[in-house]
Amino acid sequence: MPTPRIAIVGAGPAGCMLARLLHLSDIDAVVFEGEQSPDYRSQGGTLDLHTETGLAAMQDAGLFDKFLEKARYDGEYLLRSNLHLKPLMVKGTSNPGESRFGGQRPEIDRAELRRILTESLPEGMIQWGHHLKAVSEDGTLTFDHTVRSGFDLVIGAEGAWSKVRKVLSQQEPIFVGIGAHSLRVPDAANTAPELYKLVNRGSVFAHDKGQMLAVQMMGDDSINVYANFRTDDPNWFKNCGYDPSNLDEVKTHMLSSDSIWADWHPTLKQAISLAEGPCSARSLYMLPVGFKWPHKRGLTVLGDAAHLMLPFAGEGVNIALDDARKLASAIIKAVNHTPNGDISASIDREIAEYEKEMWPRTERVAKLTDGVTQLNFFTNAPPESVIAASTAMHVRFHTPWVLHPLATAMVYTYYFFKLRF
Repeated sequence: MPTPRIAIVGAGPAGCMLARLLHLSDIDAVVFEGEQSPDYRSQGGTLDLHTETGLAAMQDAGLFDKFLEKARYDGEYLLRSNLHLKPLMVKGTSNPGESRFGGQRPEIDRAELRRILTESLPEGMIQWGHHLKAVSEDGTLTFDHTVRSGFDLVIGAEGAWSKVRKVLSQQEPIFVGIGAHSLRVPDAANTAPELYKLVNRGSVFAHDKGQMLAVQMMGDDSINVYANFRTDDPNWFKNCGYDPSNLDEVKTHMLSSDSIWADWHPTLKQAISLAEGPCSARSLYMLPVGFKWPHKRGLTVLGDAAHLMLPFAGEGVNIALDDARKLASAIIKAVNHTPNGDISASIDREIAEYEKEMWPRTERVAKLTDGVTQLNFFTNAPPESVIAASTAMHVRFHTPWVLHPLATAMVYTYYFFKLRF
């Protein structure tokens, strides 16, 4: 069997999953990562992996048992409300441990998922401290301290600002008009008992016109908070008049009487007032829905590098892990069907097919994500007016097209009576 030379740029979930799947088929790749060493600090919020994508990838990678050690089936509770905590949707039960999806969408912290995937790879497979500076047309990788070349395939898995993608397309991520503060409430059961009870070991997403407070329980009993809001300025965190990395200044701003958060329910505002430790600020970006690139031999991308989307539909990491499954399958097929031939040509044919399959599959998810985002942030309507449309989008996504009219009618009928009676 021929041995291709494969480089994966980026040791995030998609890159490590791909490396793991290839390794299990005796096809080793080198993974280049800019960080100097493994870092399992908080990587943000919590994720729910889905049966046919994220969970299927963990099964294929032989990591499901490891996943179960850190998965939280008591984290599936979900409350959607308005700013006054009026419930608009409740999924799950009031009893932690009972799954709303029959145990098929368990939660896991981003940091724990990264740990599982990273530690599943042989020592030395990830080359830490390789900060990529440039990629050439022939796949030569220029790092800040060395140059590597001669690969049959270079795969960009380095996220939103992928340098591998830049060789395939000049398309840059687009600012979507949303900014966010990231906060953390440690030891929430003791420091914020009201908020802890509200979150119910799951998640609360509270909406108002152009704003959303996402409050999520983490595996270490802290609560992760994203305060999302509409803004026209992609550099708002530089022009806001306070230091968005200084928690005291952030609290003073967000809890002031003239803040956009001033009228929110007192329990929700505890997600701000009781936050401790580091905080951060960012602007949100996406690649255009339906983004494609001209196929180029020896190069491809997956995950956020291929289809960066917003987090508001909960599909991003799942579709990235699914990319890894399908890309691994394509590479394995090329190797197994090229006993003595041109391995580069065989891989190229399979990569072209992988890209053709990816584009419509991920476009469908991107449309859902963008649609939900537009409803929640840019309609200037109260959440009571958009919850039915948002829910119907999700229901249609998960049902055959022939049932879409019936599913839509059922959702709107349900909310017609729920919100009135």
